[in-house]
Amino acid sequence: MATPPRLLLSGDVLGRLSLLYKRFTTVNKSAGPFDALLCVGQFFPDTTDQLQEFMDYIDGRREIPIPTYFIGDFGVAAPKVLSAAANDPGNLGFKMDGYKVCPNLYWLKGGGTFTLHGLSVAYLSGRQLPSGHQFGKYTQDDVDALRALAEEPGTADLFLTNEWPTGVTNRVSSKDVPSEIFDPTCCDSTVAELVVEIKPRYHIAGSKGVFYAREPYANDDAVHVTRFFGLAPVGNKEKQKFMHAISPTPSSTMSVSEISLKPPNTTLCPYKIDDNTAPRETNKRPGDSNPEAQYWRYDVKKRGHGASESEKLCFKFLSSGSCPRGESCPFRHDAEAREQSTRGVCFDFLNKGKCERGSECQFLHNLVDEGEGVSRKKPKSERATDSRSKECWFCLSSPHLESHLIISVGENLYCAMAKGPLVDDHVLLIPIEHSSSTLSLAPDGQQELYRFQCSLRTFCKTQGKEVVFFEWITKRGTHANLQRTILCSIFSDSLNYAYDLGSKSSSNDGEGWTHVRKSTRRVEYPGRGRERKGRKDGRKGQPAEGCSSPAIPIPQTRASAIKNIFNLAAKRLGFDFETIKNDDAPEGRELLTSKFDGQTGFFFVELPDGTVLGHAVEENENFPFQFGREVLSGLLKIPDKADWRNCKVSQDEEVKMVEAFKSQFKAFDPNEA
Repeated sequence: MATPPRLLLSGDVLGRLSLLYKRFTTVNKSAGPFDALLCVGQFFPDTTDQLQEFMDYIDGRREIPIPTYFIGDFGVAAPKVLSAAANDPGNLGFKMDGYKVCPNLYWLKGGGTFTLHGLSVAYLSGRQLPSGHQFGKYTQDDVDALRALAEEPGTADLFLTNEWPTGVTNRVSSKDVPSEIFDPTCCDSTVAELVVEIKPRYHIAGSKGVFYAREPYANDDAVHVTRFFGLAPVGNKEKQKFMHAISPTPSSTMSVSEISLKPPNTTLCPYKIDDNTAPRETNKRPGDSNPEAQYWRYDVKKRGHGASESEKLCFKFLSSGSCPRGESCPFRHDAEAREQSTRGVCFDFLNKGKCERGSECQFLHNLVDEGEGVSRKKPKSERATDSRSKECWFCLSSPHLESHLIISVGENLYCAMAKGPLVDDHVLLIPIEHSSSTLSLAPDGQQELYRFQCSLRTFCKTQGKEVVFFEWITKRGTHANLQRTILCSIFSDSLNYAYDLGSKSSSNDGEGWTHVRKSTRRVEYPGRGRERKGRKDGRKGQPAEGCSSPAIPIPQTRASAIKNIFNLAAKRLGFDFETIKNDDAPEGRELLTSKFDGQTGFFFVELPDGTVLGHAVEENENFPFQFGREVLSGLLKIPDKADWRNCKVSQDEEVKMVEAFKSQFKAFDPNEA
């Protein structure tokens, strides 16, 4: 099977090509090679300050390192550069695959589709603007061309637009929807209509200034789902994600069963609320059929359905007290609603009478009398959770990611060398998207995880080793990682955090196991004579918020002892593991998922013979944060390595370890097939 193409997606470049390609170089070195870079949102500079740097690339003084396609044909110098490209003899004719601006840079003009490394890519350049603009706007002809192309057989893999579709957050249950998304600016109802007709597998947009990954949604009259990604501007001060990697299999090569897979968090289509109404023609939301159930408007007047834009409230005015569009703004500037907004009342409640986020919303869903002061901020614990999400060390495009540790990147997961590895080939399997556990992955992600695990098992057997996978899911954790321990050389550190442990008196049961005593939660290592006590939550010295799944190789001669040692460790801590599955079929993870309700912490270990041991960790249970690593370090008779900080090496050494593992694993890598 051919390797799926690897693409990078970027938000508004704003002329910052140096920053864009610096980030590309870093990601490509660790996770590449990538085949192309697709840019949405404004591509040209906002001001003349960036113009010299931008023109250095256009004029050939600096090299563009990857084929780059853009649709944001507006900004400083856009008319000059694009006029020259349009008049170039090499660009004459119908160029749906892009006008060549300079080597490796292509302008996708108007509306059209083209094939990129087997993927069908649809695009709409420019924005919806009044007539009189030569560049930076799309025409009705462009829209009609896309509608005609949508009638043709086949599935569009990607759809690129500069502006977001109006209504993209309808029917979303996610609690992490940025407040900026509710600003109606940079949203386009025509884009919403087109995406309903085109039904792409991925819809990518920019111009909104924030990163947002919507839950997948189902399409009418199509078996596949659509995933929407809104990308932030390059080099934004808020450090929002501006570059995203995907590796989709072309739909033309997929079977019906493959393309029909729907993740468990799939929602209904956000744009077509009912069977007979197009997105531009209604503001109706689920549950709106009962007018008595609505709280329409801040003045408690019930509003009829099908309200026009002039009846909707202006987000800019409500949030800042002014709107740069003034009287030309199509939305309502209401001083009384603005006052309610300053008192902490939810924008959706004021504008639509109802907020679908319910209890997850950080704002008030009732009117506040004058003089009642309220805080618009979330509780401290919620703000801390938000902060962890934004600064996760494991998200593929996070500025904190140590990308030199990456070994292989798939469509839903990537494999990376562990920081402070227990053994030289200790690796982690980590979801690309922010996910609290691998058990919450969508079906296609579960299938990819299973392929990764099978590949690692096969690889280890060729070296006379077995592999153990384990994961420690905490209610505090923000990013899943499945650790792989190769019985003899690979280990998986669930959160990859330090856990201060030790023993004053050593005790060995003859199996080389690290003893864990429930009373003081200390770990006794054979031959050690000092004790260090760790925090109850095991977070002392933690380097980041997130979790990783280690895989540690173990010699086949010690593989038979693993189950007994884990069970013995559990008994020493006062609990018994539940045996969940006793073969290595992928259905085992389905049974495993059924045991995890998300209300407690959960630790599980997948043994070489297919047996899965699981334990639900209650809120007040004093469970060792690095339990899996502690047990395996004892099994391998390297107790001093139970603490990852004792295993740190230089970055140069890490790079050598990664390259060595890559070269050996390449023949088994499912992403190299």
